[in-house]
Amino acid sequence: MTEQQQHLAGLLEQRQTIVTEINELNSQISAKRELVLRAQGAIEYLQQVGVTLPEPEAEAPAEGEAVEPEVVEAPPEGEG
Repeated sequence: MTEQQQHLAGLLEQRQTIVTEINELNSQISAKRELVLRAQGAIEYLQQVGVTLPEPEAEAPAEGEAVEPEVVEAPPEGEG
């Protein structure tokens, strides 16, 4: 086999490998799309029947953490 023929054979093999990988990725995309649609359907159902998540609470400072005081500026003299 000539060098050019070997190069062609290598390229054909590389192309087939890439096509196989693309097909596998498309299969994974389809499966993930189906999972997203199922999750979205479940979310919509739960929201329609009134299920809600609790509101996040304001985080209290951890024990030992310094709390920054709020700085309130006094109005300039002669005002207010």
